[in-house]
Parts: sequence; structure tokens; C-alpha cells
Amino acid sequence: MRDIAGLKAALAGLVLSDDPALLRQKSRDFYWYSPILKQRLDGLAAELWVQPREEAEVLRILTEARARRIPVTVRGGATGNYGQCVPLEGGVLLDMTAMARPLALEDGVLTAQAGARLIDLDLWARERGWELRLWPSTKRSATIGGFVAGGGAGVGGIAHGTLRERGNLLGARVATMQDPPAILELAGEAAAPINRAYGTTGVITALRLPLAPAQAWRDVAVAFPAYGAALRFAAALALSDGIAKKMCATFQPALVPFFRGIADAVPQGQALVLAMIAPSGLLPLAELAREYGGALVAEQETLAAERDPDATPFYEYCWNHTTLQVLKRDRGVTYLQMRFPFEETVAAVEAACALFPDEVWMHTECVRFGGRFTMTALPVIRWRGPERLAEIMAGFEAIGIAIANPHVFTIEEGSGYRRVPGDQLGFKRMTDPLGLLNPGKMRDFDRG
Repeated sequence: MRDIAGLKAALAGLVLSDDPALLRQKSRDFYWYSPILKQRLDGLAAELWVQPREEAEVLRILTEARARRIPVTVRGGATGNYGQCVPLEGGVLLDMTAMARPLALEDGVLTAQAGARLIDLDLWARERGWELRLWPSTKRSATIGGFVAGGGAGVGGIAHGTLRERGNLLGARVATMQDPPAILELAGEAAAPINRAYGTTGVITALRLPLAPAQAWRDVAVAFPAYGAALRFAAALALSDGIAKKMCATFQPALVPFFRGIADAVPQGQALVLAMIAPSGLLPLAELAREYGGALVAEQETLAAERDPDATPFYEYCWNHTTLQVLKRDRGVTYLQMRFPFEETVAAVEAACALFPDEVWMHTECVRFGGRFTMTALPVIRWRGPERLAEIMAGFEAIGIAIANPHVFTIEEGSGYRRVPGDQLGFKRMTDPLGLLNPGKMRDFDRG
């Protein structure tokens, strides 16, 4: 029997709660995108919610939890899709969102507390002439710690790759579950074991990330009579080094009606490309679009849209927001995560589209991966059960498409091509020998 009452008493003076309704609310993320995860994770909840305000409080919480052998699961903005912050074994839910300050910006490097929202950090950096290199489509609600610990790809990937690329994560401060718990200062590649590790290898309290010079980005929508033309245009745009860009995504015609705010501007039955382009690139982009038979149908200022709670920046139709836009009107779908080959990428996407035309609505994102251009995909899948989903994944893999399965909650099974290099297992054995940090999410860890 866990001593939750004793832990609560030991943490007197901290912000905490054991209210059942609050615990149910805070112990969820967007795992319900997956019918498989929904069945496995529904109903799981922490036994105590604690919100530290400073690093010393984090250490105090970990010390008291370790003494009682009570597990701790870390929560940021809870915008993840794989149950990263769902406590499989109850215990403490460590809510980092009160530790939300930018700490420094020097020579284009941002240092910030882990609970800071990405939108707030980006606006703060912009006041100083910089912007985030990368952000998820959940930028307006996700935290920087959650993005590093549970995400790692998104807007900006067309120019900077993902967070797993060397140089995109410069350092972190991490609280451990050693005896006693301690703070580790990790620099450079030493920080890799906390990258996309779901908080299993330590509690991130602060991060250091390189920034990019700020741009006044424009959201641009381009319509095409055929999806193949949209794909070829997107690939050409991605490889047009003279056009500064932050994002480029393609959508089959079946997805467009779900995009409220854009759908009316797109001719019925046409495919869509959404891009973020620097103002200097608008003219060459329009010329390139015409070469592939496309037409610009909508444009807006990205910053103005993301600052307006009633507006939708175009990146909120992209990445896994595509799935959300469809789920708002059709709960009978789910999604996959895929990476296409580096060679003949467009042909590979077209081959994938031909495999399951009535069940898969294709959506791709142009990215750099390991320094090379390719497309990743988060297609919307008609849900017909786990067996059919497995058949679809096998069909894609058989033609050379890599899968990162979003219907599992362990790092090893779900990461696939997104796995961050480094010895995460060995690092966890050092920082969390009792296996109390988010237990069950690192499959290969054995508590003995």
C-alpha cells in the first residue's frame, strides 16, 4: 500500500491536490487519437498532483517520492499523442507548467524553464530579433519541456530537421531519482538521453536551444487540380534554396473539406499545399506554383493568426493537427506516422496512395532528415480495427516506407525512425535505478 497520505504531508506548503476529478483531467493527453491507446489508457490516473514552482521544489518532491517508492510521471502541456504523461502505475503527476520563465538569450541561444509555453518563448525571442527553430502544431499550448521529452518534430523541419539532429538541442538541466536526487547539467550530446524519452530518464527543469533569426512569415495556401502536381510542387519548393520557408505540407482532396477557414477557398476536388514563406519568397513561390498548375487561394500573416484566439495559423492544419481537424467531425478515423525514402520520394508517396485509396487520406510534410530531403506523413486512416491497421502498416513497410507506430506507448516500439541516438537505457539506470520515473514507458528497462 503506497503512503500517499504521508507523501502529501511531507510536501506541505507546495501546490498539490488529490481531488479525483483534477487527477483524471491532468492524467490525460491526446492518446485518444488512437482507438488502441484509448482502450488501454482510459481510466488511468495519478494519486497526487503536484506543481513545483522552482527547481528546489522538484528535488524535494523527488526525494520524498523516492523514499516511499512512489512513481513520478512528468506533465507539460499534455499535447502529446502517445500517452506520454499518462501514469500507468498511479503515483505522482509532476506538473511543470508553473516553471515557465525564459531565463536568457545570448548569441542566439535560448535558455528557458521546462514549463514555458512555446508560443510565449517565441514571442519573447521575437522581441529580441530571434524565433524558435522548431515547434509542433500545438505551439499555442505545448511546453518546451514536453516538446523535447515527447515530440521533437514539426514546423521548421523543412529547414532544420528534427530535434534529434546534432545542434538542435544544446543542453538541459535534469533532476534525477538517484540517492539522493540531484541536478545534472548536460551539454551538447550529453543531453541526448533526455531527448524524446517521455521523462523516463529524468525531470527536465531547463533547456538550452539554438534559435533562428526572426522572420515575418506568411501562411500561403496553393490549390492543385491533382495531388501528384501538389507533391511535385512541394518537393520543388523544399529544394528551392533561394526561397526562405518554415513549412510545406500536402493534402489529398478528401482532407480539404475538414479545414474550416480554408476549405471554401479551395476549388472542389482539388489538392492543397500549405506553406509558411518569408515575404521575399512570395513572388518566386507564385511563379513556381504556376509551373505545376497551381493557384494561390489564401494568404495571411502567421504571427497575426497565432496571436488571435479566433484565428487559425495554417500550421494548425498540419502535422498531427490534421488528424484533429478531421476528428472534430468524424470520430471514425485514426492516423499513422511514416517516412518516405530519400530517393524518388514523390513516386513513393504516389505508390502509397494507390495501396489503400478508400482507407487512407494522405498528408505529407516536407522535412530534412539526417541532412537529406524527404517527406514524412501523418495520413488519416479509416478505423476498421487493429488487425486492419496492422495490415495497412505492413503494406506500407513492404514498399519501403518507414513506420513510427503511434498506437503504442513505449519509446522503443513507437519511435521507429524517430529514435534519438544514444544510450537512453544506460542513462536511466544511472538516473533512476529504482525505475520510478514514468514506469512502463521504457520497455527495455528492468527494475530487477
